[in-house]
Amino acid sequence: MTYPESIRLAGGLPVPVQTDESTGFRATVEQLEAARTPRTKVLLFASPKNPTGTVYRRQEVDAIGRWAADNDLWVVTDEIYQLLVYGDVEFTSIVARVPELAERSVVINGVSKTYSMTGWRVGWMVGPTDVIAAATNLQSHATSNVDNVAQAAALAGLHGPMASAEEMRAAFDRRRKRMVELLSAIPGVSCVEPHGAFYAFPSFEGALGKELGPRRPQSTVELAEVILEEARVAVVPGEAFGAPGYMRLSYALGDDDLEEGLNRIAKLLG
Repeated sequence: MTYPESIRLAGGLPVPVQTDESTGFRATVEQLEAARTPRTKVLLFASPKNPTGTVYRRQEVDAIGRWAADNDLWVVTDEIYQLLVYGDVEFTSIVARVPELAERSVVINGVSKTYSMTGWRVGWMVGPTDVIAAATNLQSHATSNVDNVAQAAALAGLHGPMASAEEMRAAFDRRRKRMVELLSAIPGVSCVEPHGAFYAFPSFEGALGKELGPRRPQSTVELAEVILEEARVAVVPGEAFGAPGYMRLSYALGDDDLEEGLNRIAKLLG
């Protein structure tokens, strides 16, 4: 995860609020309040979020936004996956729902996900003028600026027709359902249905300790190594996100490759 390290680099102390599949990986106001101290300055909020694909419901966003406003917190909200939601779930912006946060919020977004422009490295921030000016000064000395060609390409995506983006979202939706179906059929694996982004975050706890060739992996880091070596499938162990026992799998790939990869994992663990 990059956010905790960015916070530490700025001299802050990140305080994770742990969630699990029992709540669909959604934090509650009670959990946030338990983690808050007199030194708490900022709430980092992401919905839909990586790695779980969790999308907070409107009433949950409202409650969390009001809690942040009542406690005079700043909010940094990552909305990069805002258009990649599925089923009857809707994206809800915390700043739109709680307008009094506007002068104490920074909205982060970009073209990487919705427009499949990851390599172009174009993103933006929306927030109070003085905050954006300070961020611009810092960024100009750290990474220079986005090149003109990438800026023009991003504008074309933002102002152009959305048909291709919707076609891609529909394909992700189909693959999302298929991935959950195949993962849930693997012994020792359980998977909460993701409703946003393009990741599944299944639990592999029940698959740990199995004899897999010459190894008996005891952690998802070890299991990810075995899956890579024996099945030739790359997955990200949950330890990278502070969630041991889980794995992140992406369904931003072709249908045939998705089927092949999951069938290889199933054959290895079956």
